[in-house]
Amino acid sequence: MSTPSSPQSPAETPCASRRTVLRGAALAGVAGLGAAACDGKTGPKAAAVPTAPVDLGPAADVPVGQARLFREQRLIVSQPVQGQYKAFSAVCTHAGCVADKVDNGKVRCPCHGSEFDVNTGKVLQGPAGDPLPSVPVRSTGGKLIAGPEA
Repeated sequence: MSTPSSPQSPAETPCASRRTVLRGAALAGVAGLGAAACDGKTGPKAAAVPTAPVDLGPAADVPVGQARLFREQRLIVSQPVQGQYKAFSAVCTHAGCVADKVDNGKVRCPCHGSEFDVNTGKVLQGPAGDPLPSVPVRSTGGKLIAGPEA
């Protein structure tokens, strides 16, 4: 199951490509020039894991044995067995791109092709070397809540 990408919101600004940043640094001739980190898809890179509780909607939206990508919230949630939910950051550990597809127990990064297991966060295919960070998730009153307790 995958979710479509949403259009870029007006508050998000596109990032400069690596080539643009390098050209700018070369033209400026100044060391230490910086640019906002980019995830390649949705603007400046945000934290990989939520710092506050995030309501993901009905727990029933993640069927047993499947996973769902919550792209806007940058999270992946699976339900390997009835009532047991697992969540991971959807931000790739290689270059910070946000995953775009969940299929056959794998989540895929669109930038360089890394794949991760939806139930463990483990790298299945590089170039990413580190697993996806785990995120606490719970079902409360029929809703999925990810992130730290309030």
